[in-house]
Amino acid sequence: MKRFFTGQFIKAEMLVVMLEKHGINATYEFADPTAPDDGDLSREAHVNVPGQDFDRAWQIFYAEREDEL
Repeated sequence: MKRFFTGQFIKAEMLVVMLEKHGINATYEFADPTAPDDGDLSREAHVNVPGQDFDRAWQIFYAEREDEL
């Protein structure tokens, strides 16, 4: 697994769902696993994707869209 994104938990959770819709089995984990889970949606989290899917995930979410030019 390779780290793909770090940010607020709410964004990480949404990104995992979106990646799964593209057939990429992503997971998230809290940046500080020792902190209590108090339901804070702004808590920092990491999204990880399988190494073989990293480039495809990057293309889907970060590559510049040619049709926007």
